Amino acid sequence: MPELAEVEYYRRQWDAGLRRQVTRVALHGGARLFRGEDPVRFAAALPGARLLGSEARAKQMLFRFSRGLWVGVHLGMTGKIRVEPRDFVPGRHDHLVLFQATQALVFSDPRMFGRVRFFEGTAPPPWWTALPAAVTSPEFTVEVVRDFLRRRARLAVKAALLVQTRFPGVGNWMADEILWRARIDPRRTCGTLARRAEGLWRETREVCRVAMETVAVDFSDPPEGWFYHVRWAGDGACPRCGRTVKSATIGGRTTRWCGRCQR
Repeated sequence: MPELAEVEYYRRQWDAGLRRQVTRVALHGGARLFRGEDPVRFAAALPGARLLGSEARAKQMLFRFSRGLWVGVHLGMTGKIRVEPRDFVPGRHDHLVLFQATQALVFSDPRMFGRVRFFEGTAPPPWWTALPAAVTSPEFTVEVVRDFLRRRARLAVKAALLVQTRFPGVGNWMADEILWRARIDPRRTCGTLARRAEGLWRETREVCRVAMETVAVDFSDPPEGWFYHVRWAGDGACPRCGRTVKSATIGGRTTRWCGRCQR
């Protein structure tokens, strides 16, 4: 599933359409990713509106159009955003296409675990403003992390890092990276980490910051020396000590860590 930086990368793809009008809309109105929406009515409202801006938050993105129109996108597991030529013919997985004079802004999702939401109003949608503050924001403090660890005392820390209401945008590989950098065993319960809260907070912010400077820009890999480069291999070796990394399912997700460095 796309994580914080991947979502930001995809958000930027539609920047090619900024300040340009939508000429027509093509969509699969019955697709489940439009659940709870009226896509046909909104498709009729969008032509003539200009794309004014966008932002990403957690694992979601929001596109602002003139006329008080908003489009929210959650990529789910397989969703992607891209730009195609103006004569583009949508395929079976291209569920939302916003045509402009010289190009087409496309959202595709083969497995349809994502979601598209619409809103009309002068202010951002309530479901957007209700999202938690970003990990890289000033509101995400060490005290916030310490309090969360205390309240989720019995939860494995790997599973805790995937709780989107507290660590928005952090996904599987980022959680493993954070714990490797913080030297914390992913199986440890949150209640045992009171003295490690500051290190966990610091590495969470750092991993998110660097990912936004690399992956989010051009989909490049994180820097050399990161755990990321070995976690995908079954026989990967820890970049610090060289020991073969361990693997287990924690919180329903495949987890990799170094048994020597992470205690």
